[in-house]
Amino acid sequence: MKNNKYEHMKRLIIVLLISVLSCKNESSNADLVEPKDVKEEQKEVVSSSEPDIDIEIYDYDGLEPLINIKDDKVHVVNFWATWCAPCVKEMPYFEKINENYKDEGVEVLLVSLDFPRNYDSKLKPFIKKNDLKSKVIAFDDTDQNRWIPAINKDWSGALPATIIYNSDKRQFYERSFTQKELETELKQFLK
Repeated sequence: MKNNKYEHMKRLIIVLLISVLSCKNESSNADLVEPKDVKEEQKEVVSSSEPDIDIEIYDYDGLEPLINIKDDKVHVVNFWATWCAPCVKEMPYFEKINENYKDEGVEVLLVSLDFPRNYDSKLKPFIKKNDLKSKVIAFDDTDQNRWIPAINKDWSGALPATIIYNSDKRQFYERSFTQKELETELKQFLK
């Protein structure tokens, strides 16, 4: 049991280190730790000073049904953050998928892992500036030892990460995409 506890601690440290090193963090080191209380609610809506931008905020219990929908559609779920340069670079590709494949039953969900204190100052302005049409939600859950392996047992926690799934198949990608690569992967799920 003691060894298992050390393994969890070691895994958490590795995940945090990989997450920090895998994405270009343009904020100060103070942004690396976000102390907060764990929410009791699964979903919370934060309104912006911009009346047309509301962000739904989920913990893992609220997110889990959104990444395991059983229907006849193809779901593309991208985990990203505004501070992650590769995430920002590939964002237009997900928007293009949303635009070009909506009529073929493809739904794109963009799951932001931005820190809660940056929702108003960074996330909402990013959504507005880039006119994101895909559904964007914020993910806020401090129990990484629970939700990272629950999303995918092999995920280190690094961003960007993407899930593409339908009723027959599910694939997890811990990497960034070019437009062509993303479309190639998506086409494997279209019937």
